[in-house]
Amino acid sequence: MRKHTKLTRFIALAMCLTLTCMLLSGCGKKTKIIGTLNLINYAEYLDPEMLELFTEETGIEVKMDEALTPEEMYTKYSSGAIKYDLVCTADYMLKKMIDDNEFQKIPWDQMEYKDNIGSKYYDFCKAFDPNNDYCLPHFWGTIGILYDTTKVKAPIDSWEVLFNGEYAGDIIMQNSMRDTFMITLKYLGYSLNTDNEDEIRKAQELLIKQKPDVQAYLVDEVRDEVVAGNAIMGVIYSGEAYLGRESNPNLEYVVPKEGSNVWIDCIAITKHCENTEYAAKFLDFLCREDVAKANFEYIYFSTPNIKVIESLSDEEKEDPTLVPPEDSIVNCEVCTQTDKKVTELMSQLWKELKSE
Repeated sequence: MRKHTKLTRFIALAMCLTLTCMLLSGCGKKTKIIGTLNLINYAEYLDPEMLELFTEETGIEVKMDEALTPEEMYTKYSSGAIKYDLVCTADYMLKKMIDDNEFQKIPWDQMEYKDNIGSKYYDFCKAFDPNNDYCLPHFWGTIGILYDTTKVKAPIDSWEVLFNGEYAGDIIMQNSMRDTFMITLKYLGYSLNTDNEDEIRKAQELLIKQKPDVQAYLVDEVRDEVVAGNAIMGVIYSGEAYLGRESNPNLEYVVPKEGSNVWIDCIAITKHCENTEYAAKFLDFLCREDVAKANFEYIYFSTPNIKVIESLSDEEKEDPTLVPPEDSIVNCEVCTQTDKKVTELMSQLWKELKSE
């Protein structure tokens, strides 16, 4: 047993007091806040340390509110309870908000690092933002099937596996109207952006027929259920599939041959933003290589930042969940908002499906 003398106790106490003073002194050095931005975003879609770093560098505080889906995000935004300066949301919701004049043009001339975002990703955005006026690409990827290779009879290459009854009770679908209808529309050979009511109704008929085979309709929990072996396969976002494969090497991810959704989430400046200079600083900050790398490593969804992509290892570059290869997206489409009448029909059919 170690024995402490009065001297050693005194030295220890002195050291503790010195350390405490140093900590208190450090805590007192707070960044002077010169302004605030209100952002609504998906949960865990930005590294919190990067928000702190931005405030340290600029004095601008970013207060982030969270939503699970684009629909929840839009409900929060449109309620007016908080006047959001920035919105990060999905392609089709961006289209709706652009059409409703909810955004201001991004002052691209104030942004030093905007060219770190590859031209390919700005081109994706032209499906809903034709002149690249409003949207800064943030994350992107595909939707496909994550499946356990030890429990399927052969490698999966088609959406058919979700509808042929072979894996009844072991399938998880997305609890998302747009994503679930997308799968069925692509499987039937239609565009995921169709405005043909007959095609949409045929998609619902197939989903109703499939429903007894579906174990659950989930969002973020899909990965965990497949990883745990509670389901053989699930419809999932590519970034989530990467994390699933990290946890279970027996899992594989595929974008079916019929095509899927190339999704892209972007950040836009809302009409409520009174200081676009601050907003532009934040968007430019997100384009910086070190910041984009930190955000990528925080969530491991595909990044549109070419500097970050170039820094990846060869193994990472060849991983289809991190950098979707061109041949996997040949038959894919970017989802855009359909007109109000079609959206209302799809919402009605979705409610009917879920209540069956």
